[in-house]
Amino acid sequence: MWKYEAEGNARAVIVIIHGAMEHHGRYKWLSQMWCSAGYHVIAGDLPGQGMTTRSGRGHIDSFDQYIDEVKLWIEEAFTYDLPVFLLGHSMGGLIAIRTLQEEQINLAGVILSSPCLGLVTAPSKPLEAVSSVINIVFPKLRMESGLTIDMATRNAEVKEVDVNDTLYITKVSVRWYKELTASIKEAFERIPDFQDIPILLMQAGEDLIVDKKMVREWFNYTLCSEKQYKEWPGLYHEIFNEPERDDVFQYALSFVETRLKTLGYIL
Repeated sequence: MWKYEAEGNARAVIVIIHGAMEHHGRYKWLSQMWCSAGYHVIAGDLPGQGMTTRSGRGHIDSFDQYIDEVKLWIEEAFTYDLPVFLLGHSMGGLIAIRTLQEEQINLAGVILSSPCLGLVTAPSKPLEAVSSVINIVFPKLRMESGLTIDMATRNAEVKEVDVNDTLYITKVSVRWYKELTASIKEAFERIPDFQDIPILLMQAGEDLIVDKKMVREWFNYTLCSEKQYKEWPGLYHEIFNEPERDDVFQYALSFVETRLKTLGYIL
């Protein structure tokens, strides 16, 4: 994991969970924004992604590997003795959800960015059936994800960097896909188990990757006593990378500052 510290007295700690196929380095801008605003940031590469490839690039044996890894990041965040917020994008949002369904953690709040609670394009039924067999006999077989950089963001500068990013993954294993879809199903089935924690869920209005109808459905059924939904019209999946990302960050910052004031912290 990596730590990015604010100068002077920090107000809180933000734990960032990146999405599928990518790595924590793609959140450099976001981390700098949080640090400049007075917040420490902890981030890392999930198993099988970025520079953490011990389980094989684009592969996991179980979704629990992600949850276990993120719990370590959260534990490290608490060593600062400051309020801790969890920020998860896409699959990182799903990981945050599943973590808070499995554990009771004293977080100040959670920010979900276009969380992966359904896919816009899913495999055909015959391919789905074949993948179930492959998952048993050859779980590490990797296939093209079908996702492209152009589907993720409209930001030309970000896309230019991504094209030359050697850590960006284009293939994922059959087991990875089955674990992802099983976890999405579990995120819905275990809605009552989700910790009652303040949520800010921000969803891309023109999401070409995540099914925003499923995201809204999960949000509506969530039993949290304090929850906030914000859809960004016209923005693609990676809202923190879009040309309007300054506005997106300010919205997230406002949520965090409001929570800190509610908790009695003077900003």
